[in-house]
Amino acid sequence: MAQQPQTQATKPTTAYYIKGDMVLFRDVERFWLGLPGHTFVGRVERSWRHAYTGKVLYDLVELSGNRARAGIDPDYMRPLPATDAMHDIDTAPLSEPDTGAMTPAAVAWLRQHLVQDGTKLPAQR
Repeated sequence: MAQQPQTQATKPTTAYYIKGDMVLFRDVERFWLGLPGHTFVGRVERSWRHAYTGKVLYDLVELSGNRARAGIDPDYMRPLPATDAMHDIDTAPLSEPDTGAMTPAAVAWLRQHLVQDGTKLPAQR
């Protein structure tokens, strides 16, 4: 009898989120039905404990449409860490004379802070 390949079950560790946390959420019903719009970025607005199950659920604001989503199961949420969002700025090649080598977010951040100091970026070639 051929042995089935081992698959590693990945049960995510459910994190506890606080108001203002940025998360990625998947609407599991839409996902399994193959419907569009099943995954979105949200901001945690509040958490609460379900009266019957005792499970902590979350209310989110879907950022793309500023739409409220209530009773979200944290098993279908993942944190969006600030370090990931800020990676391009943190790793911007500041020693490069050509700002074209930087992402637009890094250039915008740099321009904002240099204006405060009265300094200018080098001209793009």
